[in-house]
Amino acid sequence: MELRCGAAVDSRLLIEAARVDVLTARDVPLGGPRAMTVRRTLPQRARTLIGAWCFADHYGPDDVSLTGGMDVAPHPHTGLQTVSWLFSGEIEHRDSLGSHAYVRPGELNLMTGGFGICHSEVSTPRTTILHGVQLWVALPEERRNTERDFQHYAPESVRIDGAEIRVFLGSLAGDVSPVRTFTPLLGAEILLQPRAAVTLAVDPGFEHGLLVDHGDVRLGDTLVGPSEMGYVHPGSEALTLANDSDDTARMVLLGGTPFEEEIVMWWNFVGRSHEDMVRAREDWQNASDRFGAVEGYPGDRLPAPALPNAIIRPRRNPPRH
Repeated sequence: MELRCGAAVDSRLLIEAARVDVLTARDVPLGGPRAMTVRRTLPQRARTLIGAWCFADHYGPDDVSLTGGMDVAPHPHTGLQTVSWLFSGEIEHRDSLGSHAYVRPGELNLMTGGFGICHSEVSTPRTTILHGVQLWVALPEERRNTERDFQHYAPESVRIDGAEIRVFLGSLAGDVSPVRTFTPLLGAEILLQPRAAVTLAVDPGFEHGLLVDHGDVRLGDTLVGPSEMGYVHPGSEALTLANDSDDTARMVLLGGTPFEEEIVMWWNFVGRSHEDMVRAREDWQNASDRFGAVEGYPGDRLPAPALPNAIIRPRRNPPRH
């Protein structure tokens, strides 16, 4: 993909195209009795999806000697892909496909739930500081019952004008990830040196979300603070990122074509109706073959919570202007 820097892009056009909304995170306990607190920016009332990205948790840096780290017992998923990306630490992953892998900084683990899968996630004894993001991708209707799958990828870094970029999904800055997705997506970690700025060509058919881990980052003319996400509507051919601080800034850029389908999300399931959630919960509680079993986790699996006393309604994004 073409990269446009500096004077190659008319800044007046960028300012007009890049309308930015700032999404704030909320704190959520994760993982049952030994809950770790995460900061969740997707989904929320203002925005359910960015492309097919339907879930974004940001956690750490956590000193595991104080917090206990991550210990998420076997739990199910349907209708989605999980994307695990770490900044520091290490997580042991086991799933019902038989995968036994480690999530390490700069390496992508992508698990496809499809019709049903279950997995466990545990920070390893080697971990001192746990820090990263957990992301979900909604599968389109025609592929949401696809077979289980697991992919691992360690992208090389691309360096451009004070930025170091690792593209784990899609394409950016001339680099292309080979990892398969079911809708057009972008996922990349960006490190930006102090007081540096970079302008990146992007697909104008995509909407984008810039999740800031740390630093004072300016997306176009809008300041996006740590744990906030800057949302850019479709139509921009380039995004300008500037680090206004004296420390290196880190962020994760997500993007994709607008996902036009309504989805239902409850607990760890993505579907299209309340009935989808009822069936998935019953199958998990009854230990059906739909989800399989995780081998090697030293404990019981997570029970499903009770369903709400109301119909779970589909979610979609606000109408585009």
